[in-house]
Order: sequence, then structure tokens, then C-alpha cells
Amino acid sequence: MITKTARGFAAAAITLLPLLAATPAHARADVLTLAEGIQRLPLAAESRDGYERTKFKHWVDADKDSCNTRQEVLEAESRVPVTIESGCKIVAGEWYSYYDGVTLTAPGGLDIDHMVPLAEAWDSGASQWTAARREAYANDIAVDRSLVAVTAKTNRSKADQDPSTWLPPLADARCTYAADWVSTKLRWGLTVDAPEADALAELAADCGEQPIEYEPAAE
Repeated sequence: MITKTARGFAAAAITLLPLLAATPAHARADVLTLAEGIQRLPLAAESRDGYERTKFKHWVDADKDSCNTRQEVLEAESRVPVTIESGCKIVAGEWYSYYDGVTLTAPGGLDIDHMVPLAEAWDSGASQWTAARREAYANDIAVDRSLVAVTAKTNRSKADQDPSTWLPPLADARCTYAADWVSTKLRWGLTVDAPEADALAELAADCGEQPIEYEPAAE
């Protein structure tokens, strides 16, 4: 089974000041099976009313180190030390796109995917959040599953779809993807609608004891 690449060699050198989404020091990660995690997700109808992408301010430089969220993720997920030019411009590295099993060495071919897309998050509860919480969500680098570097092609194919209408083209990645999706929704207290819940349950039936781990985001 393919699992998402661990944070790269550069990760150890990155000091990330907490975003609003950072997990409180006293919080403990909850470890479940995928099937158990799905059962914990509240079921609710979705609404796109009022959604605008600009309501989720993203790719900010939260720790004021001249590197924005996209650049932080690229540096952290590279399998080799990245080449960085002035202004935190990352020009080379090695990234594994787990959605499609493609390895890239040029960052221009990569998008940073919100595991649960911004529009889907809005539909699932983020419409009720403050602007600050939406910004925290959109820049959540406190856990590595919230944002992931993948090929632009697969990210744009996914767009704002949930697992009922889109799954990674690499079949062996789908259990990991489902686990990342569910853990992100649990972390942020988001809901699922009926087609999404059914699709996730169908995936879980084929994923055995696929584990998920999540820590609730700070309020």
C-alpha cells in the first residue's frame, strides 16, 4: 500500500510558528481505523451559498520568515534538500505526487492541494467560521496531511470534488487518501453529506485496518 511521503530532509530545519490552527500543547492525537473515523463524522446536508475562494486567505507567511505556505510545503515535502533562491523562491527539489505516483524535480509542475478543498470545507461547516479560522484552515501546516504537493494535473482534476465523485488515479493511493480526507474533516470538525459518507464507507470496506490519526484544531 502506498503511503504519502514523509516530510523531507529539510523539514527538520524548518521552524514553524503556530498558526491559529496549531494544536494546543495539551491535545493528544486520536488514533482510529478509517471505518471508525467515518462513523465519527457528523452527517449533514451541504450548502455552497455565499462561497467565495477569497474568504479563505491562503499562502500567507505566518512566521514572517519570507516563505509563504506554498513554499513551506514544497520545502518540507521534498525528498532531497531544495534549491532556494532569494525571496524563498524554490527552484529545484524532488517531490513524489502520491495521487498519481509521479516524481517531479521542478516545482512548477506542482500544486499544493488542500486535502479537503476550500469550497468543500465551506459546504461542510466553514461557512460559519470567522475569517481568522478560515485563514488558519487554508494554511494548516501543523499536520502534514492537510496540504500536499501533487501534480497540477491531478489537483485540477480533483478541483472541489469529494470522494463520491473523485479519487486519486493511482488505485493504491486511495486508502491513504480516504484516511487523510477523514482525518482532516475530523481535525476541523467538518461534516459529510450522504453520498460522501457512502463513498468513504465503500472505500473503508476495502482498506482493512487502515489507520487514521488526527488532533483537533484549536478554536
